Amino acid sequence: MKRVRKPRPESARKRLAILDAAARAIARRGFHGMSMRELAKETGQALATFYNYFSSKEEVLLHIQSSAFETMIATAEDALRGFESPRDRLFAFIHQHVCYVARHPDVMRVLVHEAGTLPVRERAKVRALKERYYDLGRAIVARLYGKPVYARDLERVTYGIFGMLNWIYGWYEPARHGSPAEVALSLHRLALSGLAPDHESMSLPLERATP
Repeated sequence: MKRVRKPRPESARKRLAILDAAARAIARRGFHGMSMRELAKETGQALATFYNYFSSKEEVLLHIQSSAFETMIATAEDALRGFESPRDRLFAFIHQHVCYVARHPDVMRVLVHEAGTLPVRERAKVRALKERYYDLGRAIVARLYGKPVYARDLERVTYGIFGMLNWIYGWYEPARHGSPAEVALSLHRLALSGLAPDHESMSLPLERATP
């Protein structure tokens, strides 16, 4: 893959705007259903201008996926600061994920449907970021158990929670399902009903959440 020069600071915003538009186009038509010329047109760029930012469709997809996981990792780490209770940390993690999905449904669709599309080397880069994000969730689940747990069980439960979160893009409608905070509260309760051994109060005041 031909290397592209790192964009100047003043072009970073335009580059992100191109990636957002590309994510919408790929989510709608699929990665293999689009050429570079079509991607350029969908993002409102001349083909020559588009090549100034990205050298190939694969590079566009790599940046969509890697930027998404880098953002979610940073947002999750920030959201978890100041929370010690495993239950509170689980809610903070779920809430920031729901907020991301609500703001970027097309990007989430691309992450889910195009996960195996990239070449092996680029896919490994995205996989490393994905594992960092997964580890944040797994650590919370491990603390919720409050006792030693079999590694396989921990992995199954963690992937189960991520499966629940990653599918939000397919059904979430704000007018029908409420705010991201309300959705996060419902999913938090659902997760705790399978994780909490005593089924005591599984609610968290909605006021604790920032819409």
